[in-house]
Amino acid sequence: MANISPLATVHPGAKLGKDVEVGPYAFIDDNVEIGDGTKIYPHATIFSYVKIGKDCSVFPGAVVGAIPQDLKFEGEVTYVEIGDRVNIRECATINRGTKASGKGVTRIGNDTLIMSYVHVAHDCSVGNHCILVSYVGIAGETDVDDWAILGGSTVVHQFSHIGKHAMVGGGSKVNKDIPPYSLCGRDPISFAGINIVGLRRRGFESDTIRNIRDIYDTIYHQGNNVSDACAKVAEGFPESPEKEEILSFIRNSKRGIVRASDSGDAKGAME
Repeated sequence: MANISPLATVHPGAKLGKDVEVGPYAFIDDNVEIGDGTKIYPHATIFSYVKIGKDCSVFPGAVVGAIPQDLKFEGEVTYVEIGDRVNIRECATINRGTKASGKGVTRIGNDTLIMSYVHVAHDCSVGNHCILVSYVGIAGETDVDDWAILGGSTVVHQFSHIGKHAMVGGGSKVNKDIPPYSLCGRDPISFAGINIVGLRRRGFESDTIRNIRDIYDTIYHQGNNVSDACAKVAEGFPESPEKEEILSFIRNSKRGIVRASDSGDAKGAME
């Protein structure tokens, strides 16, 4: 049974799981589903057409499910879907999708941390085990793949794609796609190496990390254009999940991947 403060406003049409806690002055609208063990802290707002999984936390001032900030939105029914064990910190905002995108849903995966004042716009997809640090803003229809980390105050252009296990330095302005396993930053944003620390923490073996490094050395530091570099990687490296992930990401990139750093130290950052 849910534990609801008498000072909270919960629509009778909302479905709350076992041991859900709703703090004073929280607001939960109709057509909301909240999974077992989730905590909605005081002054949090959950608008209609939101589904939140188990053991999540929504902190004070957060707003989940507000209509999108998109002039193409015409009042249609669209959704926010949030996985299990997601932490949404103070004053973060997650908007519903739009019909115009062809998706109509904004998704957050399992075990993801959305820090304070983060904005997730309409039709974005954020994967599992991601971290969006305070003041990150991702514009509409951005995809953030599993285990990616976006540093504080990073802003991401609409339709961008952030690859698996990538890390983007704080204060970055992302206007190109960020390849998987990479470390990117600077202004303008550029490739600065691979996310060695993150990969080691997640159990990647040294040989695998070295192979990823060599693939990116071929792509970024041997004077090839992207198409030729991908062809050399496809022919010159043994098959592996990481090789397939990198090539698939680059070949399917709609905005193009970030360029190499002009500073000349990106290769050193990979060592």
